[in-house]
Amino acid sequence: MRRVPIIPTVIVLLAVAVMVRLGFWQLDRLAQKEALLANYAAAQNMSADAAFPQNAAAAEAVLYRHSTVSCLKVTEASSRSGRSASGATGFARMVTCDLVGGGKALVVLGWSSAPVSPVWQGGVVQGIIAPGPRLVADPPLAGLQANAKPDPSEIANNHLAYAVQWFLFAFTALVIYCLALRKRLAAAAQRG
Repeated sequence: MRRVPIIPTVIVLLAVAVMVRLGFWQLDRLAQKEALLANYAAAQNMSADAAFPQNAAAAEAVLYRHSTVSCLKVTEASSRSGRSASGATGFARMVTCDLVGGGKALVVLGWSSAPVSPVWQGGVVQGIIAPGPRLVADPPLAGLQANAKPDPSEIANNHLAYAVQWFLFAFTALVIYCLALRKRLAAAAQRG
């Protein structure tokens, strides 16, 4: 009877250990994501304005809070697909502004169903800081309709599903290896 092969067994056990570790890492990420989403939900209810962030790293601390910026000059206008406050699909109209005091801000002026470019030269904008970072105007500007408000509940939190997936991968790898090993040992025993 042949012995259990050492190198393949070690490789499979290492792979299983990595998959189990990835499963626990996803469980850690689940707790972190839940805390982050709770912070975002609490930020929606804060009444004080936050300063508009100048980069994505600074935005993490103020996402979903109210902010006010003073747009000195519009330097670029664009649009992308978006939803209105009532859920209709169409176009989110955006501008990049030079801010009073320096810096820039991406401002979502509002929503329209038609691909028309609104005329807006700048001014004071109140709204909600969304990922990007961008400021979603509330109330909308330039005669546009209200864009859907940024909502942290729309952020995916798949970490539990990923953890289960990694644990299932590890279990499946062990079962397959054990079946293959059993078949190999049975064949070796028959040969004698």
